[in-house]
Amino acid sequence: MNLALTVLEVVAPVFLLAAAGYGWCRAGLEYPTAFVTRLCMTLAVPCLIFTALMTTQIDLVALSTLSVATLFAYGLVIAATWGSVAVLGLNSRTFLAPLIFGNTGNIGLPLALFAFGDVGLGYGVVVFAVMAVMTFTIGIWMVSGSGSPGRVLREPMLWATMLGALFLWQGWQTPTWATNALRLTGQMAIPLMLITLGVAVARLTPGGVGRAIWLSALKLAIGVGAGLAAAWWFGLEPVAYAVLVLQMATPVAVTSYLLAERYNADANAVAGLVVVSTLMSVAAIPVILSVLL
Repeated sequence: MNLALTVLEVVAPVFLLAAAGYGWCRAGLEYPTAFVTRLCMTLAVPCLIFTALMTTQIDLVALSTLSVATLFAYGLVIAATWGSVAVLGLNSRTFLAPLIFGNTGNIGLPLALFAFGDVGLGYGVVVFAVMAVMTFTIGIWMVSGSGSPGRVLREPMLWATMLGALFLWQGWQTPTWATNALRLTGQMAIPLMLITLGVAVARLTPGGVGRAIWLSALKLAIGVGAGLAAAWWFGLEPVAYAVLVLQMATPVAVTSYLLAERYNADANAVAGLVVVSTLMSVAAIPVILSVLL
């Protein structure tokens, strides 16, 4: 009973805020998704990443080990997903990126924070940062057929990660007034991302629901398996272990839908994956958390 209540306390805020965004959209109220997304990705999330890394009490070696473990986990996911897509005869431009990259920002970061506190958030932003860089390099290459290294260098999240790691390594701190301002700005990222997720799901027109169900289950199985294997191989401590597995279990990101639409892949099929995998995570994530907590 206590475990069930703990899991509910973790997942309820995540899905309630997403449901609020869904209800807002269904009520016909205006929501400037493009503006809010840009606000989050260029200001709020970088501030969240920077302050989380700068103020974390986690050892730098532990964060570095998690970074390598995350790369290893995604390597396993890429290999398994690439093979599955080839065997199943699916279009790689449409299905590879969505089945590889999860929603480690909108869903993963709040879960890491609510389940494991500031330490969990510190680990969570490392996994999120690795995934974000891979999405805008390997992910874009998978969808469009060409990479975009220049875009990565223009991403504020990359520079926030590097700057936060530098401050952590050197033991530096920004002045208290600056830290408070940065932390306050970063605090709006998580609720805004969750509400935006709900709005985005409400606006999607899913296609191929039957196929999306078993592909979402396949993504979940591959992600959890890769997370467990990487966490065990690198001997991660319990919280880092749990955060990595949790992040690898997140559903298809809305970003995958946006990339599919931009580069003329089958955006409708990807929308189906986003909706179905997100709904599936409502049942799957509490189960995973009950094992990890």
